[in-house]
Amino acid sequence: MTSIVQMENVGLRYGKAREALCDIDLDLPRGSFHFLLGPSGAGKTSLIRLIHMEERPSRGILRLHGEDCSAIDRNRRARLRRRIGIVFQQARLLADLSVAENIGLPLRIAGESGTAVDQPVAEMLDWIGLAGRAGHYPAELSGGEQQCVAIARAVIAGPDLLLADEPTGDVDRNTADRVIGLFDALNAMGTTVVVATHDLSLLSRVPRAEILHLAAGRLVRAQPMARSA
Repeated sequence: MTSIVQMENVGLRYGKAREALCDIDLDLPRGSFHFLLGPSGAGKTSLIRLIHMEERPSRGILRLHGEDCSAIDRNRRARLRRRIGIVFQQARLLADLSVAENIGLPLRIAGESGTAVDQPVAEMLDWIGLAGRAGHYPAELSGGEQQCVAIARAVIAGPDLLLADEPTGDVDRNTADRVIGLFDALNAMGTTVVVATHDLSLLSRVPRAEILHLAAGRLVRAQPMARSA
């Protein structure tokens, strides 16, 4: 199976502080699902930011789709980032745009219009179970509904890779299960998924997933889950 993300001896340092990430060796195959675990301050968000190319490694090699990210120009980096969807703990929806407009925003930024936007948006609304809320605004939705809209926005352009940083931290248990279910369904269609979380109860929802465990900036364990759903 080909790799979508590869890291070799990667380190990340912010300013003159000690390394936030140290000696990271990582290989994420296409179509795989990973839970990224670790205590607060372990480096989960830093690793997500590196993969999303919001930060550059201080040392080592990061490859996306086989390309060395230190050897590409700004335009190529932007094109690679468009193949990555990202979801945060807070939904970060635009308050003055409707649900449908928020979901369709990535397509409009890419220059699409008309049915090229409307049809995928309708499909996303149906997928997340909010087909009747297209014209509503974020403030009219529950926190869980907002997070589902954020997921739809992240994946509407068909990313090869979805990164989620504590996506269930602000929602109730039923919504958390629903969010993970959406990620699971997306993964079943071929998208590589990485979910950073501190919520161990989520792990049994995707029993085929691999666990990546960070401690003090080091990847100390990466193994298939040995537990049933």
